[in-house]
Amino acid sequence: MDYKRAASYWADKGPGDMPEEELRKAIEDFLLSHNTLALATADKSGHVRCTPIEYTWKDGALWLLSEGGLKFRGLEGNKNVSAAVFDSYSGFGSLGGLQIDGKAELPEPWSEEYIGFLSYKGLPEEMMRKLSMHLIKITPLHYTFLSSKLKERGYQARQELVP
Repeated sequence: MDYKRAASYWADKGPGDMPEEELRKAIEDFLLSHNTLALATADKSGHVRCTPIEYTWKDGALWLLSEGGLKFRGLEGNKNVSAAVFDSYSGFGSLGGLQIDGKAELPEPWSEEYIGFLSYKGLPEEMMRKLSMHLIKITPLHYTFLSSKLKERGYQARQELVP
């Protein structure tokens, strides 16, 4: 197996040709039209976890509420994360997916930022205090967007963006 050749497949095709502002809008529209992602975390020992979880796209970041789980094992010592949002697969002509490399933060519970997010979502603070939920904020550092719809608009199906 030639892993290097396989890994460079998309790199050899270039980053794409869509104007940056148009691409930003397409990515935002895609994120706003979905609500679930797969979040991948890893710790330094090699433990990897990929978790399906609901998200909110707000202020250029992904916001996730979680009661806990093994994703936090990775987040404890490694704030680098990868996330994927995607359409259901129904054939090559209908591909739609977004990969995001980013940096995770865990806003302090009951901080201004935490309470502000609860307010934005319309979640009562009193109820949330009983649930003891953790908030994860992911700031995207790199997007890879794949959409068959872009080809219909005259662009390459695969586009990359560094915010």
